[in-house]
Amino acid sequence: MNRARLVRIIGTYGVLIALAALILFGFLRYDRFLSFYNVMSLLRYNSMFALVALGMCFVIMTGGIDLSVGSVAALGSVASALASPYGIVPGLAVGIGAGLAAGLINATLVTRANLMPFIATLATMQAASGSALLLAGNQTVSVSYESGFTAIGQGNFWTFPIPAAIAVVAYLIGSLVLNYTGTGRAVLAIGGGEDASRLMGLRTDRVKFLVYVASGGLAGLAGVILASQFGAGQPIEGVGWELFAIAAVVVGGTLLTGGSGSVVTTLAGVLLLGILFNVLNFENGMGWISLSAYWQSVIRGLFLLVVVLLQARLTRRRLNAL
Repeated sequence: MNRARLVRIIGTYGVLIALAALILFGFLRYDRFLSFYNVMSLLRYNSMFALVALGMCFVIMTGGIDLSVGSVAALGSVASALASPYGIVPGLAVGIGAGLAAGLINATLVTRANLMPFIATLATMQAASGSALLLAGNQTVSVSYESGFTAIGQGNFWTFPIPAAIAVVAYLIGSLVLNYTGTGRAVLAIGGGEDASRLMGLRTDRVKFLVYVASGGLAGLAGVILASQFGAGQPIEGVGWELFAIAAVVVGGTLLTGGSGSVVTTLAGVLLLGILFNVLNFENGMGWISLSAYWQSVIRGLFLLVVVLLQARLTRRRLNAL
């Protein structure tokens, strides 16, 4: 096997190899690691992160960034909690609507006002965070248990968690859009070179507009699941979610510069990070280490740094091998 092919395989399938290795490690080290309860709990909880990572994946593939997803998810959780007494559909609609509104603001700032995505989404992040706190009165907002709203986050399809099922459907749709539609091809083309894409006749602003709106809507849906799963809208819970989403997308092989990426490997990146923290929880339980929940943010940051450095090195090797 020549060097160029090896580099290509590592860059494409590295996350899947790492995921399989981590699962094998957990299976061999912990008695109940692959128990039905642990697996289903992991899928239920990480479905929220999977949704925000999916939106982030499309944004990054266009060469942009969305720093607002965590705050938008928090806003969606508060909005859906306030609407939960009216039933499942209103709770869903209001939470997703809040996310779509934030995504619409991002899309307008990036494509119409021509602001850099970093600046535009940073402004929206602050606005969404403040709006969530204002709506919630600076406290958690309890959901209605009588309306059936909690079934979204706590219910099952037979034995499979509903939030995980929602995430699976979202990723199937995302994969179909990316691989089999003109919009998906345009997303990659824009990330590879926006000016060249515009000269080719692609409607770059329209595609970017749709991508940012979709990212906001997915973050709002994640907020609905957050409120339903934990029984309350939480205005500060989304802090750091954007870092998790970026880390999952990057570890999945999507280039931060855009133009290349995969929905499937992004999901693998989400699972890899989720299982990593699950392993740390098992280690805490065994008494070998003692890490508080605050260490998760530290580990996410270090993990993202390592992945970005590895990605840059692999990219250089790939270019040198050509």
